[in-house]
Amino acid sequence: MDDENARAAQARRGSPFLNAAQAALYVGLSPRTLEKMRTRGGGPRFRKHGRYVRYHIADLDHWSEAKSHATTRDA
Repeated sequence: MDDENARAAQARRGSPFLNAAQAALYVGLSPRTLEKMRTRGGGPRFRKHGRYVRYHIADLDHWSEAKSHATTRDA
């Protein structure tokens, strides 16, 4: 857990934009899963900077927060 908090703090100190591999690590998914979610829908918001896909940390946090549930029945 401390490692995850440190990783999030490190990401916030740098650029607020993460590439797909960094974003996948940030939210705990594989880059391939994040790519599938980007093409099929249901994943976090992303931005295109030229030909590059970038994820803003605030968008990742918002998406993750929207996925929170109190019980497994809510999911």
